[in-house]
Amino acid sequence: MSFTQLNPAMPVSVEGNGQGYAFAVIDYGQEHNLIWVVALNASGEIWCSPNPKVRMLNNWTMGRQVPSPARMAAE
Repeated sequence: MSFTQLNPAMPVSVEGNGQGYAFAVIDYGQEHNLIWVVALNASGEIWCSPNPKVRMLNNWTMGRQVPSPARMAAE
């Protein structure tokens, strides 16, 4: 198991919980999803969310666009 603090924190969206900043990642090994430790913007709650539920926010300067609904449905 490893715990990695992210510096700087990354803006992310957590499915079902909203947007926030991921400030750490927990890796339990090859048979498990990564776990993102996220502080939510709206409530200030800290959630540990599995990798499939976490998405990076769009960033125009990095060329990361908002995914289209059709592309998200395909995932």
